[in-house]
Amino acid sequence: MKEDELLQGEGKVPAGEKSSGTTTGKSRKLLLFLGTAIALLILALALGLGLGLGLKHKKASASGGQSTSGISPNSTNGTSGTSPDISENRSSWRRDPLEYNLDRSWDINAAPTTRVFNLTASEIQAAPDGVLRPLFVINGQFPGPLIRVNQGDRVLVNVTNRLSNGTSMHWHGFYQNGTNWMDGTVGITQCAIPPGASFLYDFTVKQFGTYWYHSHFSSQYTDGLVGPFIVHSLEESKIQEMYDYDQVVLLQDYYHDLSAALMPGYMSSGNENAEPLPDNGLIQGTHFFNCSSYDSDSGYACDQNSTRAIFNVAQGKRYRFRLINTGAFGEFQVSIDNHTIQVIEADSTLVQPITVNRLPIHVAQRYSILFHANQTATNYWFRARMNDYCFSDENPVLDTDVRALITYTNSTFDPSPTESVDWVYALDTACEDLAPSSLIPYDPLPAPQVDVTYPIEVSFQIGDFALDKAYINSTTWVPPTIPTLNQAVAGLQVNNANFTTSGVSTAFDSSQLVIDVPTYKVIDVLINSLDEGAHPFHLHGHQFWIMASGAHGAFNWNSYPTLNMTNPMRRDTITVDAFGWALIRFKADNPGLWALHCHISWHMEAGLLMQFQTRNDIMKEWAVPSDVLALCDTN
Repeated sequence: MKEDELLQGEGKVPAGEKSSGTTTGKSRKLLLFLGTAIALLILALALGLGLGLGLKHKKASASGGQSTSGISPNSTNGTSGTSPDISENRSSWRRDPLEYNLDRSWDINAAPTTRVFNLTASEIQAAPDGVLRPLFVINGQFPGPLIRVNQGDRVLVNVTNRLSNGTSMHWHGFYQNGTNWMDGTVGITQCAIPPGASFLYDFTVKQFGTYWYHSHFSSQYTDGLVGPFIVHSLEESKIQEMYDYDQVVLLQDYYHDLSAALMPGYMSSGNENAEPLPDNGLIQGTHFFNCSSYDSDSGYACDQNSTRAIFNVAQGKRYRFRLINTGAFGEFQVSIDNHTIQVIEADSTLVQPITVNRLPIHVAQRYSILFHANQTATNYWFRARMNDYCFSDENPVLDTDVRALITYTNSTFDPSPTESVDWVYALDTACEDLAPSSLIPYDPLPAPQVDVTYPIEVSFQIGDFALDKAYINSTTWVPPTIPTLNQAVAGLQVNNANFTTSGVSTAFDSSQLVIDVPTYKVIDVLINSLDEGAHPFHLHGHQFWIMASGAHGAFNWNSYPTLNMTNPMRRDTITVDAFGWALIRFKADNPGLWALHCHISWHMEAGLLMQFQTRNDIMKEWAVPSDVLALCDTN
């Protein structure tokens, strides 16, 4: 930081102002002496009294840096004023929330082009909620920068790894048709990007809606490597008249320790799937934490210096909030005091507007909601309540009531409890999605007739050494040294019959459950959960139709002829209830190796992942790009 910038940031002479020049040299020396003496006296008293004068903030605010992504922050939010929650004193590692306001002047009619982004992953010390911890950041800031493109654009993202471990970047919800090796899934479509190296992701976007990106290496994204990815399209024009302003909102549960530090305890002998519990929740990467929750000898450095996310609104205007749950474990129930909300998008599928008071959103899911700023011009709570009914235990420091501020008055005062009133309806006591039958896709797409059905069972089982691992059928996943995509392409090129057998593949080792679909088929997957917890299952490379689901019991096979084929809901992440089931259908028309896994970080690390190998007739003609293969040479 330049000296004049440092001085300006500390409240010294503002840039552009000059001294009056009326003070003599002798007077200046006298004033300097007196000022220094007074400052030393105050500092001594402060240190003696334990006040610290904010010195304990220095470590948190000194790390990080400005974004070098080439993405210009949006300075226009179309609201009544700039957000009052982030001032000129905002820590350099905090991303400016105005970047997540989507300027409505964006040209959705622009011809397809190539858009280039640079993402650098690194580790800093930061305190998004006031508790200092190691944090993984992108371009020196948290959360990650907005990536914004149009449908049909070619996207080049250069990812540089300045972490001490490998990394990758997964583009959550994207089909990657013809570019399976750009999916970013370590152990399946690539080896990790090693420390000190860079890798260029190169793909064309063939869909539109609300997406996100995150590391897909171990549990790494839990520690901060996340960001929003928005794709616009001409098809949006039919709904844009429903709102005046467009806003990305990131929700996440949050831990005060690195996931790598928590993982050994979770995977230890005798621990029966007691997941690490969040310590807090964040909205737009920030929230308060009550430092008194920790004892003085807790080992945590905590300052009561954080802030809430604040959303300015203008009376009479209509807002689209694109909600993305980028967390590791927790489902949120979202509501806005005094305002009903309308759901218009779920996992990038536009839906007929449905009005709700509260909306459940599980890990990795996305929803767009609309609300009308038509209430009395004051402040209201935006609530994202973490559903702790889904947790295996209680965390005494966790406040599940995570809040942001909706302000009509460009102010920061807490809402009056008599003016900002929560909905009286009871919170859900189960982690479950909105009923799929209530979500009707805006653009009808009938489900095709099924060709083959694969039932799978999800469970946690205690095995050798009292280790509790996750299983799909009888397989607990372990990331292979050589990605399964690399193995499959090599095998298909030499006509190895093990890679062309329909059904459960025998071509991979015992830690890989891969269902091989050699040619185009329509697949049903019946996910049966034998576990007491809910699981948000995500399918890479596809959207699926939700044909049926249940919170308990078993699927009635006799109901097949009566399933809704006309226009069932389509998405890429579905919550399977505790001891419940879900029947999903997809076209196995996208060549490659595609993961189906629980998106709870802890569960995937415990082994809750399987794969589909599809369209061998196309894959056998592939050559995995040399730069993708080279990642395995350097690991």
